[in-house]
Order: sequence, then structure tokens, then C-alpha cells
Amino acid sequence: QVQLVESGGGLVQPGGSLRLSCAASGSGRAFVNYGMGWFRQAPGKEREFVAAIRWTGADTMYVDSVKGRFTISRDNAKNTVYLQMDNLKPEDTAVYYCAGRNFGRPMSTSQVDYWGQGTQVTVSS
Repeated sequence: QVQLVESGGGLVQPGGSLRLSCAASGSGRAFVNYGMGWFRQAPGKEREFVAAIRWTGADTMYVDSVKGRFTISRDNAKNTVYLQMDNLKPEDTAVYYCAGRNFGRPMSTSQVDYWGQGTQVTVSS
């Protein structure tokens, strides 16, 4: 069983930046074997895909609304995946969840095998 723990959320003004981190532990398989991603859920809305990355770190995918502003990356030596969020907008306000998949990138909620507990991101002046 894989445990995912997010950190780095908070309150930021529009145009500001945050970096989320997700530390993985508890698996008998090496972290490098898992596809990782980030999802978010705003109040009253369904959880949606934000970004995903393959084990190599070289192949990434983003939802259109964050392209050019968010960057997903991973450090397999530290068992950690990151989401750098720049030029944040009020519509980015949500609980952000780290997601892991046994094989391939998690790009929909049905493809996720492991979830973190979530971290709140609030963008407001």
C-alpha cells in the first residue's frame, strides 16, 4: 500500500506562486515505477485532473486551464512529486490531491490507485 502526503498549500494573492509537494512511502515497489499526478476539487464541483507525469519525468500532461502556468516534476531519489504553480488565479482555488497509478499516468479519477489526503490552495486578494 502506498501512502501519499501533500504539503505546500496555503493562501496566495492572484498572480502569486506556490509549490506543492507529495511524498510517497510504504510501497514494496520503487517509486520510480509509479505514474504520478495532481487533481483538484473546488467546492460544489467534481474532482478534476490537473497534471500527470510518467516515471521518467520526461513526459507530462496538463489540463488546458493550467498550461503555461503549472509545472509538474518528480525526484525519484526523494520519492517526491511536485507541482509548481505560477500566476495563480482565483479559479485555481481548490483542494489539491496527489495521485498515484501502478502503471501509466493517472489522468482521470478512475485511473488513480492511490490518493493523498489533499492540501488547500486559496487564491484571493
